[in-house]
Amino acid sequence: MIKINLAQIAQCPAPLRLGSFILALSLLWLPLAVPIYLLVPDTNLESILTMVILYVEFIFLLKLWGKRVYQQPQILTHYGLEFSSLNAANFVQGLAIGLISILIVFSLQGLLGWLVWEQPKVFLLKIILEGLLVGFGVGFAEELLFRGWLLDELKRDYGLSLATWIDTILFAVAHFIKPFEAIIHTFPQFPALVLLGLTQVWSKGSCRGRLGLPIGLHGGLVSGYYIINVGELTKYSGVVPDWVTGVNNNPLQGIMGVLFMGGLAWWMRGKALKLYD
Repeated sequence: MIKINLAQIAQCPAPLRLGSFILALSLLWLPLAVPIYLLVPDTNLESILTMVILYVEFIFLLKLWGKRVYQQPQILTHYGLEFSSLNAANFVQGLAIGLISILIVFSLQGLLGWLVWEQPKVFLLKIILEGLLVGFGVGFAEELLFRGWLLDELKRDYGLSLATWIDTILFAVAHFIKPFEAIIHTFPQFPALVLLGLTQVWSKGSCRGRLGLPIGLHGGLVSGYYIINVGELTKYSGVVPDWVTGVNNNPLQGIMGVLFMGGLAWWMRGKALKLYD
């Protein structure tokens, strides 16, 4: 009886399927997360533990979802998370593109006199390793969620074009689940996040649906910014307003970041279109 009911979910509209999945994930996660929030005094440890549990349960539920709802036991492969040398090469390529892109953005600002490079005040190798680890974690988690599961669910009902835009807007909006004051303060990054979402969908399309390139690209962008920001490798000169270079020293919150992400999106769109010419 349970298998029949789960199989019937596949016939529901996308909003109901998405709601059912999120409800099931919440019911799995909350009984473990609530005690951690109540008993762990260290907020950083609390956040790490709850997020790790959430994502482990997310992957477990994805596999169950694919097997019972869509009769696809290899649903992760269907989403593009295949373990192959080609996908690994795509990941390395994306990581390099992300890291080099961040370096170009900051170097250009340096050449224009908008910032100066400084000697690292901390052990740089440690920051680099931390940045790569954080970048991989964020890239893997967000790409499997948004360009894997969510995009697939939306495509089943709305087709690729509309699904791309819905996925992209939801991706950008998800970064603003925070207090209202913080939303207003960081809202300038919204256009760049939309462009990043489009870039990631098109990068996946340029690799015939594999997730290696978008995971690597996302991870490279996060890693590059983490290394420069946490390593305190730059200092803005104040020659131009921060809405040009980026509010809070975040290039995604400035005109430079929007122009940069627009160029990256345009390039990835061209790669994706060329594949189907």
